[in-house]
Amino acid sequence: MLANENWTMQKQKQKRRRVIVQVGILFIIAFFSINALLTLKTYKPYAEQNVAMSSTLDTGFVALSYFGVARKSEQPLIGIDRLHEHLKALKDQGYVTITQADILAYYQAGKPLPAKALFLMFEDGRRDTAIFSQKILEELNFKGTMLTYPENFKKKDPKFLVPDDLIDLEKTTFWEMGTNGYRLAFINVFDRYDNYLGELDPLKHAKVAPYLSRKYNHYLMDYIRDEYGVPKESYARMRERISYDYEILEDIYAKQLGYVPRLYILMHSNTGSFGNNDRVSAVNEYWINKLFTMNFNREGYAFNKQGSSLYDLTRMQPQAYWHTNHLLMRIKYDINQNVEFVQGDADKHRNWETIKGAAEMMDETIVLTSLPQDRGLLRLKNNKTFRNVSLSVNLKGNRLGMQKIYLRADKDLTHYVAVAIFNNSLYVTEKTGGAEQELYKLDLDSHDGKIPVSIPQDKKAAEMKALEVFARYAPSASQAKIYTERLQEKSGEDVPTVDEGADQYVPVISPHQKGNRNVNLTLKGKDLRVVIDEKEAAAVKVSALNTGLVYLETAWGGWGFSQRNLADDVYDGVFEQLVIMENTGAEQEAVVFDSRRKGFDGMIFKAKQYWNIVLDWFMPRTPFDEQDK
Repeated sequence: MLANENWTMQKQKQKRRRVIVQVGILFIIAFFSINALLTLKTYKPYAEQNVAMSSTLDTGFVALSYFGVARKSEQPLIGIDRLHEHLKALKDQGYVTITQADILAYYQAGKPLPAKALFLMFEDGRRDTAIFSQKILEELNFKGTMLTYPENFKKKDPKFLVPDDLIDLEKTTFWEMGTNGYRLAFINVFDRYDNYLGELDPLKHAKVAPYLSRKYNHYLMDYIRDEYGVPKESYARMRERISYDYEILEDIYAKQLGYVPRLYILMHSNTGSFGNNDRVSAVNEYWINKLFTMNFNREGYAFNKQGSSLYDLTRMQPQAYWHTNHLLMRIKYDINQNVEFVQGDADKHRNWETIKGAAEMMDETIVLTSLPQDRGLLRLKNNKTFRNVSLSVNLKGNRLGMQKIYLRADKDLTHYVAVAIFNNSLYVTEKTGGAEQELYKLDLDSHDGKIPVSIPQDKKAAEMKALEVFARYAPSASQAKIYTERLQEKSGEDVPTVDEGADQYVPVISPHQKGNRNVNLTLKGKDLRVVIDEKEAAAVKVSALNTGLVYLETAWGGWGFSQRNLADDVYDGVFEQLVIMENTGAEQEAVVFDSRRKGFDGMIFKAKQYWNIVLDWFMPRTPFDEQDK
């Protein structure tokens, strides 16, 4: 009995300690959250600063648009730190933000812009975007445009800003307003097996997105069609449907903001006009000209200049996984002007020679950014060459792309042994004066032990997911029952597997699929051993026995699959905790390079990592239903 009482008392003490710790952490989080919302500064326009202006040369302006901002980067929301790195780099390049009024004066009155002008937008009207980006805008004296969907105002969803919030944002002077349209919705949707799904709202779309192709359209872009592509509505009905969205948008903004934002982003971009059908485009064009003074009608390129239409502006949408030099590389080749890339830790950078692309040394990581549709190449600076080498690294670049390590290489890369992970496959190659020879290849899904899925199995899974979604969100109990019965029937169907002779389903890699591979290489004599994620991946005999240099390389991996049709041809290779050691035959290998933090600096770095883990536990990120745009 006494033992039970002691045990109970100990449990109560543990609970009290846990509660005290949790309250303390929540108090700290609350302090930083409140601090983030307090605005003590006022935006200072570029006209009040000593800013270089364009002369006779039309330098135009760069337009960037972020989907949203979160505490940590999680596609498609960019994290606070990454956003700060992006915008701080632009500030350091001399960029200043311009406003909607500046754009109008530039096009309508020929007023010159600053030599380095940036127009900054944030889409989707998310509350976390406002909270997490406010202090960054204040620090850098940048102004942004917040775009919203007025349909979200009535939903009372805490993820989204409401009119009172927008009014408060304007009062800070760091924000002005724009709109993405009344709502986001999808029509004429097919899955990748050409099964017709019809019309989907964003929630349904997000649920079935893993099984979709790019055969779909946005609500304002086309007639609503049946599975054969035949319009299900007349011209009059189409015009009425599209006009309704603009009319209700005008009404809501006028009543709740007191005005209709003059900046519009038509969903979706790059249609060549204002829709995928001429008659639909004409309806959109009428309303765009009536309600708005400017429209961002294209996406993919950042540069706007005189001669283009105010209703056909273009913007670049930086992705959450873009490192700073990725953004700078894209801008450099958009504007065709010199850009200073960020280098990060100068001491570590001095160990390497950048031959192609751009390299940033950050924390324990080397980020090597490729040239557009090309590669990035780094050479370890060392007069000494190495024959027997051990190397360990975490490769964290996205799956679509190449991260490559050269050993025993000469300066012209005519001789080498190389190990690469390219589009989620391992390659071991060598070159001895002629063409590069492939010695070994391994699909890393197979290395992970993933069971191959047949095309019939994947098709069944796609059809089941659609039925499950339609049953869950059916407008009536009777329709839900029908979909549920069909789902049960579908689940009972037998389909052939790969082992039974069916073709394997091989998914196309998406540009934003994360990669994370722990790689250990040991090259000794003729023997090369590769261990990936603590499991042997390759044991290969090589013929290149000469000593040589160490290189790192990254390369663009092709367009891949993206429902958003991202026009991105730059790749970030991410080499984390890179350790290179030379095996000289002594008992202990000699360290050639080590990117890890050590000593007190390493302790501080680890403490920050643990603190972020604690924050993640207490502040789980609001789920974001990735919406195709």
